[in-house]
Amino acid sequence: MRVLLRAIVHLATASLAAAASSDADVAAARRAVEELGRKLGERAGQPEVADTFIPIPAAARWLSPTEARAAFASAVPRLDQLRWWRPGLDPTRLTHPLREPAAVAAGGAVAYRAGLAGKEQALALAREAGDFLIWAQDQAGTGVFPFPAARGVSREAPFQAADRALARAEREGRLAAMVSHGWIIDDPGDGGLQFDHGEAGLALLELHAATGDPRQLAAARRAAEWAANRPLARNWNYNAFTVSLLARTFAVTGERHLLEAARHRAVAGLLPGQLTEGPRAGRWIDPHNARPAYHYIMLRGLAHLADVLPRDDADRPAIIRALRLGLLARNRDFTGPGAPNKDKAAETLILVHRVFAAEPDFLRDTLSTAALEALGRLVSAQFRAGGSPLGPREWAEFLEYAASRKP
Repeated sequence: MRVLLRAIVHLATASLAAAASSDADVAAARRAVEELGRKLGERAGQPEVADTFIPIPAAARWLSPTEARAAFASAVPRLDQLRWWRPGLDPTRLTHPLREPAAVAAGGAVAYRAGLAGKEQALALAREAGDFLIWAQDQAGTGVFPFPAARGVSREAPFQAADRALARAEREGRLAAMVSHGWIIDDPGDGGLQFDHGEAGLALLELHAATGDPRQLAAARRAAEWAANRPLARNWNYNAFTVSLLARTFAVTGERHLLEAARHRAVAGLLPGQLTEGPRAGRWIDPHNARPAYHYIMLRGLAHLADVLPRDDADRPAIIRALRLGLLARNRDFTGPGAPNKDKAAETLILVHRVFAAEPDFLRDTLSTAALEALGRLVSAQFRAGGSPLGPREWAEFLEYAASRKP
């Protein structure tokens, strides 16, 4: 049944990508989604893997600002242990994607900006991770942050997908155009490179904000230019990674074409896939993107775009409607069965609170305040119990928020 379901989704979303990327015909994209909805029936908006919820401890309380400022120090040794990256390594032997050094680069930069304990060591690790990302981008030669062209090295899903793509390219005689210096630099018909690419570009923007190093901004701008010229992916969440990157790069550089590219990718590559009515309104229609982690990744992209769109922009109302509907769809879990996701939910909810700080009604009505309050109690309790409740990027962002939070 799952194989059949994936085949249905693939065919319908392939039609969507072709329609949306050829001439930005959003009406055609919506027709493709309607066809997908008819094929999925009651499965529309239902995750391919059943949701699991982490209960919110009723008696837990947030870390105090003093606790939050001190908490990152214990994460620094773990960041050091994560290091596998060094310029000059053989990417065909890697079992790790670039999203890992990107998380360390971003987490260290945020910790430094927030003045958290261990900030100097964290920034040193972040610089090292950023240098590796820039080296990998230079190796690719196109502006992309590439994926290791490693075959048969890992059973993790991204590497299995890359293995299949490499085998297919080899059969079709396209391998030489797809690989450079042991890195995958192109993904025709898929768009999967946008995941690590977006995370790495965002990390370098954070790092540049902390260091002022022009190399980091230059690398992020090259990444944004690459993203602006890519066709839309048929996987909604891939488009969301580059919406975030383009919007954030525009915020730094003011280059209007980057904002226009972010807008197009959101309007044609995110909004058409969202259910707008029925019991799962606010979720994305296909089972893969109905999973909570991807749901919040797409909301993060919309929030980044909402942050930079002019108030009178013609597309802003549609972006805000989608964001409002999507937040409500999943935030209510935090006030009911528990947290369906921690990392991307934390990153997105903190971003939403920053972007809509002057609109408390929006935060209340979308249950964003209630969801972040519940999630904060959960991760605070997990940390006090000796755990590492979030990834490097999200933990630094959470502690920065908690350190400035008024009880």
